Amino acid sequence: MPRSEPGSTPSSATAPVSAGIGTRECLHCTVRHLAVCSALSCDEVQALEQITTSLPVPMGATLARTGEPRTHVFTVTEGALRLVRTLADGRRQVNGFVLPGDYVGLSGSDQHRYDIEAIAESRVCRVPAVQMRDLRQRYPHLERKLLQRACQELDAAHDNALALARLQPPERLADFLLRLAAREALQGQVGNRVALPMGRGDIADHLGLTMETVSRTFTKLRQQGLIALPHLNVVEILDFAGLQKLANDDLR
Repeated sequence: MPRSEPGSTPSSATAPVSAGIGTRECLHCTVRHLAVCSALSCDEVQALEQITTSLPVPMGATLARTGEPRTHVFTVTEGALRLVRTLADGRRQVNGFVLPGDYVGLSGSDQHRYDIEAIAESRVCRVPAVQMRDLRQRYPHLERKLLQRACQELDAAHDNALALARLQPPERLADFLLRLAAREALQGQVGNRVALPMGRGDIADHLGLTMETVSRTFTKLRQQGLIALPHLNVVEILDFAGLQKLANDDLR
């Protein structure tokens, strides 16, 4: 069984751990098909489960800080995290958002390169980095899955860099919403509603815009009939083709 540790509400890398999850729960995890552990057979999952700790991460808590030793890797099973770096001039850069099924720990560095913060009530599966490395050597198909994930993250980083190079905020926001919609489709979400666990300020710091610009751009997309805003944290995409055209026009 995964280890269980006592703890209190985290404000740094140390966070409380609930009772461990069992192999049956691992096999029936709703995001297992998105996670790297999907590469493992039922029997092999038991080996992973032996070194895994289920860890609740309260909203606002910091799972790890920039520069701290990278002693663990994580898979998000609930909620959402953000990867944040503070620049030399004090500005905040949100490098990305970590959603259920995402793996945190694909890095050649021995230290964390970003602050990892919870932007919603979250839960992660935590595995010691050394033991994960041993497991990768034991199961080459897990290593291949991690390589595939690394390639996907590299592609996503290139796409995001291209989006940031665009001059018009509507193009950036349209691209961002479409990427979230594609992710929800992978999770099996049906319909045209996209959840936004991140706030407008996080979106602004991720897209290189001001919060006021992001708010105005949401309003503009709504006025154009591309989206509806039934709730602050929900976007309803009314015109996928129109949103895709907006996001891709500058690539032609």
